[in-house]
Amino acid sequence: MILAGWYAASGRHGLPWRATRDRWAVLVSEVMLHQTQVPRVAAVYDEFLAHFPTPAAMAAAGPGAVIAAWGRLGYPRRARRLFDAAVLIDAHGWPVDLTELPGVGRYTAAAVAAQADGTDVPAIEVNVRRVVERVMGSRLTEREAEAAMLRVGRPLHGRDRLLALMDVGAVFCRPRAPRCSECPLRRRCVTRGPLPEARRSRQAPFAGSFRQRRGEVMARLRVESACAGELDAEALASLVADGLAVVRRGRARLPD
Repeated sequence: MILAGWYAASGRHGLPWRATRDRWAVLVSEVMLHQTQVPRVAAVYDEFLAHFPTPAAMAAAGPGAVIAAWGRLGYPRRARRLFDAAVLIDAHGWPVDLTELPGVGRYTAAAVAAQADGTDVPAIEVNVRRVVERVMGSRLTEREAEAAMLRVGRPLHGRDRLLALMDVGAVFCRPRAPRCSECPLRRRCVTRGPLPEARRSRQAPFAGSFRQRRGEVMARLRVESACAGELDAEALASLVADGLAVVRRGRARLPD
């Protein structure tokens, strides 16, 4: 009951996407939040959703408008896949299995089901995984983490369980310097601190990377079309292959 009480009183209920149970609005938030920090998404979410309040509105706007509105959230392939999903939903309705939509994996499908549809299904993202692994005291497979989420999240269910554990991970059970003494799960936690970290390969610096080169081309194309010969050819070719740019008569632009 401690977790439930803490979440009711102190959960991050003010995040803009938590005020809705609309499937589309929840899907947009989940796609935005993948690989992007919460404050950056919170700053643009309402405006983005106002531009594309429904799958039909996004489908009608075209991929270029969606990519432009995505701005500097990063990983713009997410915007393209969200547009492709909107086209399918607009044409055929929502599929029973949401993983049939472009860019929607097991977690995103479960998160939308829990938050929008009230389905009592576990959903494992990075914060939830960290919480349940520390509480249980060991690394867990995806299925093991889902089962542990059901136990650790008691007595909460569905949406509240997902969001409460997500908030515990973001506020207390942080990757570094966790605030264990304040955590509502401290009495149930085996680890009470970080697990021994698995060795991870360090991500290459952004400065000078191919990601930066792609981003520079994208930043220019969001403003206007450009002569293809003036752009980074390799980066432009990569964007074209991802459906994020087109080249016609020697000029590069966002897709129509």
